[in-house]
Amino acid sequence: MPRIPLILALLLAVAGCSGKTVNRDSCASQLDAAWHELDLAKAEGFAGTVSYSKALGLLTAAKTQQQVEAYTGCSDKASRARFYIQESRAGR
Repeated sequence: MPRIPLILALLLAVAGCSGKTVNRDSCASQLDAAWHELDLAKAEGFAGTVSYSKALGLLTAAKTQQQVEAYTGCSDKASRARFYIQESRAGR
């Protein structure tokens, strides 16, 4: 009988760890794409725009969230950064 609580504890631990991986791939791909787009915007001379600065701030925050395994927030911030990068490249 004492094995059942041990098995339940192990299942809960595994379930808790697997929950941390939701959106991990999305976070990584959004960050990679956003950094690439940011580099292009900088090369095109849009590094001084307000939108560029907002995007850079969001990407920095997204990278921090990726490192602490807050993948949902990371993905959201990287996506919003990509919007501001597009705005920057449009001159806004």
